[in-house]
Amino acid sequence: MKFKLALCQMKGHTEKAAAHAAASAHIREAAGNGARVVCLPEIWNCPYSNKYFRAFAEDETGESVRLMAKLAKENGIWLVGGSIPELAGDDKIYNTCYVFSPRGDRVGKYRKIHLFDIDVKGSVRFMESETLSAGDQRTLVDTAFGKIGIAICYDLRFPELFASMAADGARLIVLPGAFTVPTGAAHWELLVRARALDNQIYFAACSPARDRDAPYTAYGHSCIATPWGDFCGKTDANESIVCGDIDLDYLEALRAQIPLQNQRRPELYAR
Repeated sequence: MKFKLALCQMKGHTEKAAAHAAASAHIREAAGNGARVVCLPEIWNCPYSNKYFRAFAEDETGESVRLMAKLAKENGIWLVGGSIPELAGDDKIYNTCYVFSPRGDRVGKYRKIHLFDIDVKGSVRFMESETLSAGDQRTLVDTAFGKIGIAICYDLRFPELFASMAADGARLIVLPGAFTVPTGAAHWELLVRARALDNQIYFAACSPARDRDAPYTAYGHSCIATPWGDFCGKTDANESIVCGDIDLDYLEALRAQIPLQNQRRPELYAR
């Protein structure tokens, strides 16, 4: 089985209406180019900053959620909706990814498990936990192409999460993420390739485009890694749409050649 995956690397906007217009245009272009699964970036509907998360937050019935459902249905795609600030019933804010079927039904919801809390003396300080709360569940979505695992940004640095999703049947993991420029240049592509190679899966990471005038400057360089650890799609820091072919027959052939999944000994890995 083969299908096309598209990552929409778009800039953020200070006005939600402008973000909605940009997301709509990117999704329609990706679907028009034959993508069956489309992904938006992390925190695509507001500036990436603690200053804005609560002001832009929506509950599950909010306008951004309704727009994503509408776009999935209109374009006949599986839509991994990047992430948006979600206002929960307990007044907490989560960094949340919604997933929609080609019928416009919401089929998955993931709240970012690992929050990006960095405080380096004399250098970088960014504490998501000052505004956001952490999720406590993994998310695997059943689709026409099999199980797709969902993760967000800083989750990328925790290999156990992806090993567990691969063990439970994920053949593709999609991660909206906004690495910083320094950490992105050092680790983004390395981590994406490693997660794909370690687990013999396809791994897609969708970043916002780089914007030096934004409150937070993302690295960009959205990419799709194969189970062999190379790239079948990648871009630079500018606005673009990255497409790659996901070939599940190729994945299974590689697993037959190097049968890691059958040779793991998880009983020895537990602490």
